[in-house]
Amino acid sequence: MTPQELKNSILQLAIQGKLVEQRPEEGTAAELYKQIQAEKQALIKAGKIKKEKPLPEIAEDEVPFEIPESWMWVRLDDLVTKEIKRGKSPSYVPKSGTLVFAQKCNTKAGYIDLGLSLFLDETKLSKYPESEFMRDKDIIINSTGNGTLGRVGIYRDNDNPNRLPVVPDSHVTVIRASSVIRTEYVFYGLKYYQPYMEKLGSGSTNQTELSANIVRALLFPLPPLAEQKRIVAKIEELLPLIERYEKAWSRLEDFNKRFPVDMQKSILQMAIQGKLVEQRSEEGTGEELYKQIQAEKQSLIKAGKIKKEKPLPKITEDAIPFEIPESWKWVRLKDLSLTIVDCPHSTPQYYDYDTGYYAIGTKCLTAEGEISRLFNIDKETYQHRIERLKPIENDIVYSREGSIICRAVLLPADKKICLGQRVMLIRCPNGVLPKYIQKYLMSDQTIAFLTQNYKGVGVKHINVAEVCALPVPLPPIAEQKRIVAKLGELLPLCERLK
Repeated sequence: MTPQELKNSILQLAIQGKLVEQRPEEGTAAELYKQIQAEKQALIKAGKIKKEKPLPEIAEDEVPFEIPESWMWVRLDDLVTKEIKRGKSPSYVPKSGTLVFAQKCNTKAGYIDLGLSLFLDETKLSKYPESEFMRDKDIIINSTGNGTLGRVGIYRDNDNPNRLPVVPDSHVTVIRASSVIRTEYVFYGLKYYQPYMEKLGSGSTNQTELSANIVRALLFPLPPLAEQKRIVAKIEELLPLIERYEKAWSRLEDFNKRFPVDMQKSILQMAIQGKLVEQRSEEGTGEELYKQIQAEKQSLIKAGKIKKEKPLPKITEDAIPFEIPESWKWVRLKDLSLTIVDCPHSTPQYYDYDTGYYAIGTKCLTAEGEISRLFNIDKETYQHRIERLKPIENDIVYSREGSIICRAVLLPADKKICLGQRVMLIRCPNGVLPKYIQKYLMSDQTIAFLTQNYKGVGVKHINVAEVCALPVPLPPIAEQKRIVAKLGELLPLCERLK
């Protein structure tokens, strides 16, 4: 059970007479009902309350569940010493000596917060008879709006430390229980009914209303007074246990939400540290692969296919973020890339129909490393934006700015895609799996390295030079393939846990 389901279950047991035992010596609800009516008649005779039109008798087919023989079905209106109605629409002033209780004061968290009340224009006080001022243990039902309709709270004098007079506004209904019954029992009973009252509202989608007449006619199970007291005592004995259960439940829910993501991060961290798959001596070393990559790059430079670039400083020992296997090698990303280029610093015009030409920007990249969407552009824009470099299959697009920084995707083969805004492109040589680099670029280790000295006063960003200088752990190509395969096997399992 969720904590709320457990609470509802206890309240259901309480109002069905199953939470505590019945005791014959405690009398019957019928006897108590006579006392309640005698009190009401005395108040009517004294002019303190008005005589109301009686509600229809309770028909047998109205009764929602069975109750003990010593109990009695009544309508809520039978149990009160004040007419069940909403407050008045108030006039407010910045400051006065009288507070107005609004439905927001009856908080979702379950307590009364008079700090959310406003001040009544006291020139209107003559409209409020003495009985309309709120009293200790008045029960409040929020009676307007979605999300708050039907919410039940109980007002107590200690909710009002300044002891200012309080009147209800027109969005709450006040229930003042008879003095010969236990108000808290009525309160807990109405808490059980709260989900049902939420459904009893009527009106437009944006402004549903809970009629006071519907509240008056609610069926209510009435036990003898002594049993009411024992029911309330049992509920209040159990509530702290439910609160402890709720805290434990919340911690578990939070853990369950974080666990798949934390597991993904942990698996990715193991992968880039060489702990996800075993090393095999016959697969060679990262040093050997690095030399092959540099030979390929020199060949491409000689053929004029890529430009010769100024070498970066070697990675010093104090710049190494973690230990890697002996067969691996720390190198800078620039040395493992054929090219790393920034996007054009302009926003292309987008179209709301498929043009066959696309731009990719930060909003197109998901946290899972997938392309969620592409922006349609025209052919001329596409050709202009690929003049520097035409993106090809398995190029890595990396977000470098904004709230979704450090996301990486691989480009597909079947679309004409150029760089949009706030991204850069990384192209890998033979011997480096783009998928391996993609995963490394999205690891916590990389994100921490690249964002530790965020640039920008407004929108934070990383630049191409920082990405070029990024230290990358290089395993042999065969091990890269096994790492990528293992990640492809494990990460989807984590996704299924979400």
